[in-house]
Amino acid sequence: MDNQRLFRRLIGFLVITCLLGSGCSGAGADTGPQGSGGRSSQALAGTMAQTADGSDEALADGSRDNTPVVLEARADGAVTYGNELVTIDASHSDDGYIMIKYNGTNEMVKILITAPGYDKDYQYTSRSSDFETFPLTGGSGTYKIIVYESVSVEEKKYSPIFQLETEFTIADEFTPFLYPNQYVNFTKDSQSVKKGAQLAASADTDLDVVANVYHYLVDNVVYDTGKAQDVEDKKIRLYLPTPDDTLDSGTGICFDYAALMTTMLRSQRIPTKLVTGYAGTVFHAWISTYITDVGWIDNIIQFDGKSWTMMDPTFAASGKGSKDTEKFISDGSNYTTSYCY
Repeated sequence: MDNQRLFRRLIGFLVITCLLGSGCSGAGADTGPQGSGGRSSQALAGTMAQTADGSDEALADGSRDNTPVVLEARADGAVTYGNELVTIDASHSDDGYIMIKYNGTNEMVKILITAPGYDKDYQYTSRSSDFETFPLTGGSGTYKIIVYESVSVEEKKYSPIFQLETEFTIADEFTPFLYPNQYVNFTKDSQSVKKGAQLAASADTDLDVVANVYHYLVDNVVYDTGKAQDVEDKKIRLYLPTPDDTLDSGTGICFDYAALMTTMLRSQRIPTKLVTGYAGTVFHAWISTYITDVGWIDNIIQFDGKSWTMMDPTFAASGKGSKDTEKFISDGSNYTTSYCY
């Protein structure tokens, strides 16, 4: 594919409605793993997922290898912190994640993580009695982790049961954005991973993969206004997207769009951030992805042969043909970045 055709491919990043915090840095290195889809040896040491037709062979229409790689987070017990109620496993913190397990019986447990370079805490809700994965998206530096139990659900009061402040060193800046986590939850058997491999089958480059995934979501996922209102009424902090459900139903709120696209790209070895923030004055989130020889591409972009401009596939899916929508999403100043997941 010639450069002119390549750069004219539409590349998108998703905006999602979510009531989360603020403070995500969009900065990224201009150099990184070499080769289309090439990543560090740590990132490539994942589990090969089957392709959509059930075979273990990579589909080979394009020149780029589209075999999915799903990295599996592990709690090996080599480095742990905690007490009788909480276990924090940092055995693989150098890969950009920690795992936390709540061992008690309280039904409402919160986890706050303060990352280097961020003004506010990441706020999570414990969702499982097993280990859960939490990304170290602030890179190397000092992290503070506090786990809280609910004291009064009605009054929304919590009491700390364990806290830790320690320094983590991340070996590869890209791995936090390749692993699954609570907000981008997938496995080697996920249908969204297999669909991502299908969409990447014709690709020659990572840019082609992003374009193919973007167009698929715009054309096949319908924004669910009713669900958006329901989630807002129940407080979006309590909502977690399920990429396979979005793929199966063909509907979802913007959070679902972003999680599905991030799943497809990460499993294709393309580092991708799910970023929360604002579109105008509305709580949103989108994705930012790393492309070799380009660097981190932040916000929502389209290359017209001369410059990168804003493109929001959530609005593209619901507002096709609208000049006002096109004007809004083409202006990067309308978007304010926040956390990364």
